[in-house]
Amino acid sequence: MDLSAIADTAGEAGAADKTKPEGTAPERAAAEQPDERDAGPGETSQFVTFTVGEEAYAVDILQVREIKGWTEVTRLPNQPAHMRGVLNLRGVIVPIFDLRCRFGQGLTEATPTHVVVIVAVADRIVGILVDTVSDILTVGSEEIRPVPDLESRSDRDFLKGLATSGDRMVALLQLDRLFDLSALKTGLDTAEPAQQAIG
Repeated sequence: MDLSAIADTAGEAGAADKTKPEGTAPERAAAEQPDERDAGPGETSQFVTFTVGEEAYAVDILQVREIKGWTEVTRLPNQPAHMRGVLNLRGVIVPIFDLRCRFGQGLTEATPTHVVVIVAVADRIVGILVDTVSDILTVGSEEIRPVPDLESRSDRDFLKGLATSGDRMVALLQLDRLFDLSALKTGLDTAEPAQQAIG
């Protein structure tokens, strides 16, 4: 599927509520935060799927704000190893995380062909660096399987379930488990004025 079509669909889903209040960009992001309750029996959810190496992952489409190509970012002092830096996205300072590194598989050698998925997590907007964005997956609640207790999966603690797309298993990410945003708050707030001046 065309990347722009996925981005348009994700953006429309994330902006479905036209009555959200005006405010600063971070305030609007918080107001847009979706209800993350599990779907009931017989209900379906949509996910944006992407790849990291040979593995396929997905996030709830309602959390996706934008999909963009990789661009260079500004590093912060003492940032976590899996954080690539921050990006000024239309006045919002967005931390960019390397999903491969977060799973303990080393840093991604980022190129212009890599993709950043911009998502809403709690009251922050963050970016996830991935290899490719694949498609939009529609899954019934009864089709989501529990994650098996396998020590070989370094990403197990960050998953809320598994779903099938064709002949491929897709791991559904639980974003609030991926990032310790409270630990980053001080560094991000410090970096924000300087980065905004640059951007």
